[in-house]
Amino acid sequence: MTRNITLTGVFVALNVVLGLFIIIPLGPVRAAPVQHLINVISVVFTGPWSIAQAFLSSTIRVLMNTGSPFAYPGSMVGALLAWLMYRKFRTLHMSAIGEVIGTGIIGSIATLPLIMVLGLELDFFYVLAPAFIASSLIGAALSWFILRQLDKKGILERFNK
Repeated sequence: MTRNITLTGVFVALNVVLGLFIIIPLGPVRAAPVQHLINVISVVFTGPWSIAQAFLSSTIRVLMNTGSPFAYPGSMVGALLAWLMYRKFRTLHMSAIGEVIGTGIIGSIATLPLIMVLGLELDFFYVLAPAFIASSLIGAALSWFILRQLDKKGILERFNK
């Protein structure tokens, strides 16, 4: 448990710091592929703690004005589905696919109430959904590549003993 809490803190820090440099602004949305990269890596190393990582990272990014409230449904649903897919199939690519489906599709749909509360036009959803899909695809693909390299070198196996 201590290892998971420590790693979660490290992943939050990496997410926040790297997210300062890689942000794609789209109106009130700030697409953050680093969030998705960290989500998938966090799932493999910490399991369900990745959901706490997504929440804490989103909160800090919102407080620092490098993220928007739209980060919550996208990142947390993405982390949840990535973890569920990884837990069920135990493959890196299924975790990455879970992140893309969770953030890009389910997470973007989950923003609809927030769009209405903020008084934005419903057409905004048609900008937000593709941004979520693109951002999560980039981050998940990068995480899959990194994790695959770690797996080839036996690091994941040694870490998960």
